[in-house]
Amino acid sequence: MRRTVFVLLAAASLAACGMIDTMVDGYKHVNALEAELQNTLGSKPDVGFNWHNGKLTQVSVSFPKLLEDKPLNQLAETVRTAVTKEFKQTPEDIVLSFSLGKPSSDKPARARYSVSAP
Repeated sequence: MRRTVFVLLAAASLAACGMIDTMVDGYKHVNALEAELQNTLGSKPDVGFNWHNGKLTQVSVSFPKLLEDKPLNQLAETVRTAVTKEFKQTPEDIVLSFSLGKPSSDKPARARYSVSAP
C-alpha cells in the first residue's frame, strides 16, 4: 500500500514539474512580448495565454487604449508576428482588444475603424 502511494505521489510531482516549467516559460514569453509591443507600438499591453497539452491555444493582447496611429490590419499583423516570435509557435487564436475607458461627457466617442462581416 505504501509503495502504491509513493508511486502515485512521485508520478503527480513529475507531472506538476512539467506544468510548472510550462507556466514559468509562458510568463517569460509574456514579459518579452509585452516589452516588444511597448517598444514597437508605444503602449504596453496586458498579455494572457492558454496552453492545452503543450500546445498554445490562445493568446490575449489587451491594450489600455485605442492605438490610433496604425490601421487595425497593420496592428493585428504586428501583434501576430510578435506573438509567434516570442512564444516560438503559432497559437490557434489571438484575441486583440482595447479598453475604451470611461466616456467623456464633453466629446462623443468616435472610432476610426470599421469591421465588416464576411
